[in-house]
Parts: sequence; structure tokens; C-alpha cells
Amino acid sequence: MTTLRDRSRADAGARRRAERPKPSRTARMRVAVRIARRQVRRAWVSSLLIMSLIALPIAGMAGVAVFVNSSMSTAAERVSVDLGRMEAWVEPLGAADAGFWQVPTDPYSSGYGSGWPTGEEQITDVEPPSSLPAGTEIVKVSEGRERVTTVTGLAAVPAWAGDIGDPRFAGRFEVTSGRAPTTADEVMVTPATLERVGVSLGGRLELVDSATSFTIVGTFDDATRPDADSAVAFADADRYDEAKWYLPETPISWSQIQALNTDGLGVYSREVVLDPPSFTYPDGSEPWTAETSETQGLLALASALAAGGLAAGYMVVMLAGAAFAVSARRQQRALAIAASVGAEPRDLRSVVLLQGTVLGLVGGLVGMFAGIGLAAVVMRIADNGSATQFWGFHVPWVLLVGILVFAMLVGTASAFVPARSVGRSDTISALRGARRPQRVGASRPLWGSLLILIGAAVTVLCGLAAAAVATDISLAWDSPLRWLPTIGIIAGPVLAQVGILISGRWLLWLASRLLSRLGIAARLAARDAVANGARTVPAFAAIGATVFVGVFAVGLGMMAAGQSERTYSYTAPLGTAYADISSSTETPLTPDEVASATDEIESALRTSGATETALVQRQTAVWAENENDIPADAERAVAVTPNSFLIGQNDLQGGWTHFGDPSNNLQIIAPDDLPIVMGISLSASDRAAYLDGAALVADERLIVDGAIEVASWPERAWQSGRAPDDAYVPASGQDLDEPSWRRQVPAIGVDAREQGVAVAIAPATAGELGLRVAVSGVYAAFPGDVDVATSDRLNALSESMSTETYSVWIYRETGPADPSIWLVPLLAAVAVLVLGASAVALGLARFERRPDDATLAAVGGTPGLRRRIGLWQGLVIAGFGTFAGATAGILPPTGFWLQSQTSHEPMSLADIPWWLLAVLAVALPVGIAAVNWLVPPREPELTRRNVIA
Repeated sequence: MTTLRDRSRADAGARRRAERPKPSRTARMRVAVRIARRQVRRAWVSSLLIMSLIALPIAGMAGVAVFVNSSMSTAAERVSVDLGRMEAWVEPLGAADAGFWQVPTDPYSSGYGSGWPTGEEQITDVEPPSSLPAGTEIVKVSEGRERVTTVTGLAAVPAWAGDIGDPRFAGRFEVTSGRAPTTADEVMVTPATLERVGVSLGGRLELVDSATSFTIVGTFDDATRPDADSAVAFADADRYDEAKWYLPETPISWSQIQALNTDGLGVYSREVVLDPPSFTYPDGSEPWTAETSETQGLLALASALAAGGLAAGYMVVMLAGAAFAVSARRQQRALAIAASVGAEPRDLRSVVLLQGTVLGLVGGLVGMFAGIGLAAVVMRIADNGSATQFWGFHVPWVLLVGILVFAMLVGTASAFVPARSVGRSDTISALRGARRPQRVGASRPLWGSLLILIGAAVTVLCGLAAAAVATDISLAWDSPLRWLPTIGIIAGPVLAQVGILISGRWLLWLASRLLSRLGIAARLAARDAVANGARTVPAFAAIGATVFVGVFAVGLGMMAAGQSERTYSYTAPLGTAYADISSSTETPLTPDEVASATDEIESALRTSGATETALVQRQTAVWAENENDIPADAERAVAVTPNSFLIGQNDLQGGWTHFGDPSNNLQIIAPDDLPIVMGISLSASDRAAYLDGAALVADERLIVDGAIEVASWPERAWQSGRAPDDAYVPASGQDLDEPSWRRQVPAIGVDAREQGVAVAIAPATAGELGLRVAVSGVYAAFPGDVDVATSDRLNALSESMSTETYSVWIYRETGPADPSIWLVPLLAAVAVLVLGASAVALGLARFERRPDDATLAAVGGTPGLRRRIGLWQGLVIAGFGTFAGATAGILPPTGFWLQSQTSHEPMSLADIPWWLLAVLAVALPVGIAAVNWLVPPREPELTRRNVIA
């Protein structure tokens, strides 16, 4: 029996797809790579732009990595600088037979037994040769300081004594000309010393303290000092007390070091430093080794590069992303052809993404090697001759490989959004060359606006929270609540920036609605920005990020500068030098020693260019470990601070003392010296009152009813805390002695904020009060403005004039730091980055507008119209960016201003140069737009037409 059966049906296309062999994934990737490579070569102009954008920050990161890493030493480099070619050095550093121990690689990190040094141990006076094996060759070198006569006066220079000309010191010391000294009347100096002393080889070097001279027989180089530093070397190894014994041929092992530690000797050994043994402190902790230091340094460098790289990467992704958007649209026909012959959307995305990866790799390689070369040039320029400034040319290849990978990621991320758009494109429309207008969805504006509001609210709330936390004494100092508000003050504006980026196209659409009423040029420019949001939004986001950082830094920096200026403590009037004289020992200086020091200082200051000098006297505080060692009749008087101005013990914000030490605030100044010391001139009546016993008071807080209260307490009371602090309210339970005497002194209030004297009295008044005073310092007036060279000479004089008896500290008052030092470079950097970003964005806009220009010219558009379109494009892109960045950038300073309102001297919004921010936010984009208008657009190619879908 025959039956009819239905034939099973199958989709012909499905059957063919099932029968077709599956293509290899690697084959599809190879095709995508080949197409991407060809597209990179074909669009070489945009490829070169993207590579340049990637290469510039990579060059900076690579250069910084090499520069910083070259300032980090290896163990071999440290040993070479410390020992030259010697094997070890030995130095008495501890007490013998007291359990002295040292860290293997650092003899100066040491202790005794199971603990640390107490400071009471006596270093054993032992000659290391007695503890070394018989016949051990040693080279003794002692170290000290000498004061020498120079062409401008005198100078203190480091000195060595011993056979440092030994060739085995190469790497530490090296004779550069002449020979090493061999007799007691010969000396070797650094080349800088010859110039400073004003002699040549064979000349004489005069020593100030010993009043002797030496014949200069050679010059040498000390690896640890810059070429500009002066130093001297003598032949007699026993010249100074501090000495090291170098071992040229005898290696010292760790066991030998431990044996020498028993005799109180510290040892630095080449063998041990290059191969250190395991070591732990008595408490079980491990010392900070060179390897640990190097690892920590590399981690810190990597962290800093990562932070800077993220900021730079954001800028590059935005600008390169805009360039990729233009490039992808130029490739849409070629990619559509690939899609028409079987390429899937993921293949098209891969083509665009691989272009970013390839350009990131090439740009990264170019930037990396350019950065290495730049670091070499900068190191050569900055090299001061010291082996410890740059230990070598260290190329951190591991970090550089990471930087190269980062460059590839940046390139790939730049192509992500254009690749996503290409994958969603319509093949037929792309083949026709049609361009559909961009549509603005509702979700992005809503999320963006929400982020903007949240960011602003977080900033304000965190500022208020930080202000409240600053006054809360019950909150633990390590509580996260103390630092979380600060993070919020910074994170809030960043969140607002993200919101602006997300809702950028919607903001441009709103602007286009407004600009359409200002003429056809403004309408076309605004609509072009909205239609090409993939190009314009990243561009103004990059500009906004740059302006954000600039406004943030300018606002906060200028408020901090204003706060610093209001709380700055002056030592002397501006431009005046002050030389402080103090004892180098616990024993106060005798009148003869003070007179000798004063004469020498006045002479040196006049030699340095001072036109006038003045002496200031004050009471000398007496301190002793045992209160009973202080003379019973030693007293110190002060101008008493009224209780209403004393700072509370629990006041976390504290106060500010503008005029030096409140516990020794009386200074004795002759009337004729007041213009130099305080920068004031008295009227005839005030001068007469001053000579008659009145006090000049610059700190108005001390004056009550036209007088100040002067009271005296014994020095023993000052040391034991039984005298008032004169700045803080007495602590709970603190018992204060009654003053030895108390007097009311008439006060003459003076407006002398910019100087360091709180209360000045005449010498006769000090005598009437029974004050025991001594010269405490010398003031010197210099003509003209502060000169850096003169300040450097004064700093050198501070060291050269100090002796074993007294110490001299010289400072020339320059006032609070000038903010223009950092403000001008910052604004220049911001302007350059904004101009660069605007140039890229507007250049891309001109490039992409060529077909539209052709269409516009074909329907009668004039060159003037196209130039006006360029003007408005500049205003839209640069103006949007600077306005958004300035708006978000002012939020962090506002948050920190709120935080400071509970402090003693809060920040002030009036310190922000609002006019400067206005220039940054308004004048800069107007200038960019004007330049874009001045540069004429390219003549349109009338043969090109776009099909409008």
C-alpha cells in the first residue's frame, strides 16, 4: 500500500549556514588587524594627531620615571661613594664591653644590649688598629671644619685630613690637578675654593681661627659635594678629633663586625653592604634596608605616575576620542563595504578599536624613547657634579613597560565610543554617504543633572562637616570622620564634572536653542556642535577638566596665601637682615664674648653691603637640668598678656602670636636704632616719652587703658612651669607663683605689623626696671630690594661666623611667599593646555565641516559667513569648556572656605582673584574664538556633495 508522506522542510539559509565551515577566530582577527593597519596608513593625518596626543604625556611620564629613578642609589653605588675602592672603614661609635651593636649596612643605627642608646653612654676613646689583626693596612682620615679668608670676607668649609690622594679612594676622593699635600704646611682644595679665595695653585690659603697659612699644592673632587662647594684637605690625619680608619685591602665579614662592635667600633663594610645578612632589632622589628628603601621609592614613583597618568589619560582620551570620531566617520563607507561582504558589527568594532591600540602602541614607543632622551638632557643640565644627586642613568624598564601598556590602553579607550557607534551604523545609509541628525535621549540629561546637583551638595555638606569636626575634641584624631569630609570636598566637584560630561550633548542642545536667535552663523555652529556630539563633547570636557584644575588651584592657593599673609610672623622689616647670637654650649656667653661676636657680625654685614646696623638687647633665659642649678636671683620680666587674649587649653584651632616669644617679649632698643629694627620713626613727643620710660607696643592686645603690665618671675619659676605661659590659659591644677614685682608702664601704640618686636623699651628704662640684658642680635639695613645673591651670602655667613663658643644665625626678611611664583606658571600651563585642546577641537571641526562648507558655498554662502561660523564654533567649544570647568572648579575652594570658618584665622573668599578667574573663563575663549575667526577657512571643494537622509 502506498502512502503519501510530507517532506521535512528546512530553511535554506539555515542549512547553508550549518553546512558552511565555521571561520577561525584568529582569521577574523588577522583580517581586522590588516584593515586597521591600512586605515591607519590611509588616514595618516588624523593618525599622526592621535599619536602625538598620546606620545606627549607618555614622554613626560617616561622622563620623570628615568629622572627620579636615577636619583635612587643601588648598594654598589653607595659603597663606591662611601668607600671608593676601599674595603671598609672603622670608627669609634659606642662604648666598649657594653653590648654595643649596629645594623649591618648602617653603623650609625646602633644600640646597646636589648635596647636603644640612652644618650648617656660614653664613646670609647680607642684606636681601631688595636682591635684589628696585626699587619692590617689602614688609612686614617679625620674630618672637621675650617674658616678661611675669601675675597668677600670669610667662609666656613668642610675639611679632611689624611692621605685622601690615595688612588684607592677613587670614587670617593680624586685628585684633579697638582698633587696631594705631604707636609704640615701644604693643603689641597676643591676647584671652587680657588675661585672663592682668589688664588691659583701655589698660592696661600689663610685660616681664620689659627691665623696660619698653607700652600695650595693641588685640587681634588669630593664625590658627595657639588662642584660649586668649597672644601680643603690637609696631610696630617690627626688634625681633627672625628676620624675614620679605612681598610684598603682587608675585607670585613659580619662576624668580624660583631667582634669589633664589642670594642665600641662601628664598621661599614663593602662585603656586608653588598650581601647583607638577616638582622632584626632587639624588639623584633626589621631595619629599613636599602632594598626596602628602593622598593618603597619605586612604589611611590609608580603611584605618582599613575595619578598623573590618569589625569593626562583623561585629557588624551577626550581629545583623541574626538579625533577618532572624525576619523571613523571618514571611514564609514569603507567599513560599510566590509559589512556588505560579511563583516559583522563586532568585526567593525574590532577594526576601529585595533586602530586605537596600534596608534597607542606607536605613540607610546615614540613617547617612551623621547622621554628617556629628554631625561638624559635634563640630567645633564641639572647635574651639579655631586655623585649623590644622580647616582647613575637608571632606566626603570619595568615601569616603562607599564607606561607603554598604559599608552595602549589610552589609545584603545579613545577609540571605544567611535567603535561602538560604527557597530551600530546602518550599512545602506553609510554606503549612500547619508548623515542622520543626532537625537538627544532623556536618560542622559537626567542622570547628568542629578550628578551635578549631588556633586555641589556633597561639596557644601562636606565643607560644613569638616568645619564641625575641626572643633570636636572628643573625636579621635585617627577617626575616618576627620579626613572623609576633605575627600568629599574634592570628590564632589569631580562628580559634578562627570555630570557635565554625561549631559554635555543636552547642554549643547539647550545652547543651540538660544544661539539660533543670534543669526545664521550662530545657528549653524550650534547645530554642528549638537550633530557632532561625539567630537564636541569630549573636546569641551577636556578643556573643562583643565580649567577645573586651574580654578581649583588658583582659588584654594590664593585663599591660603592670603591666610598665610595675615598670620605671617615677621622677624624684621622687609629687606632687613637679622643676626641672632646664642651660646654654642649650656653656659651663657660672657660680655666679652658677646662684644667680640657683635663686632665680627657687624663687620661682616657691612662687608656684605649693609648701610646701617643696630643692636638689640633682651633678657637671657637660663635653663638647667636641675632647677637648683639656676641662680636664685636670676629673673625674667615680661609684658603680661591680658586674660581675655589667652588661648584656651582645649582650643584646637589655637591662636597666632605675631611677635616672637611671649615669654620673653621685652626688647631693649636705642631710639636711633628704631628705624632699622622696627621700621618706624618717632615724633618728637613720642621720642621724649620713650626716653622718659614709655614702651613702644606693636601688639595692641597688650595695651590696657594706655599702659602695659610688666611683671617678673624667677628663672626657676619659668623652668618649672610656675610662671605664666603668657600665651595659653593656665592648665587645670597648674599653680602659679606671684610675680617678684609688677609695674604699669605707659604704652605708645605703634602700627608696625611687619616686624618682629612686640614691646620695645629704652636702655634707661630697662635699667630702672632692673632687667639683666645682653645683646641678642644685630639688625642690618640693605639698600634696594631683596637680592637673592645677597641672601645666599648671608646664609653662608651664618655658618662661617659660628665658632665653638657662639652660634650665629642670619636671616634676611623677605616677607610671606609671593604667590606669583606658582600662580604665573600655573596659569601659563592652563592657558597652553586650553589653547592646545581648543586647537585640536577646532581643527577637527574645520576638517569635518569641509563637505558642509562645500554645500554652503554651493547655495551662496560667503567666506565671511563661514568665518563667522568658525567664530561661533570657538565660542561654543572653548566657552562651554571653560565655563563648565570654572563652575566646577570653584566648588572645592568654597568647601575649604567653609571648613576654615571655625579656625582662628579663617580663609576669605575675597582673597580669590575673581577678575583673573573671569579672564580665564570668559576672555580666554573669546580670544580663541577671535583667532579662529581671523584664520580663514579652506576653500571648499564644490565637487563634493553629501546626501541628506
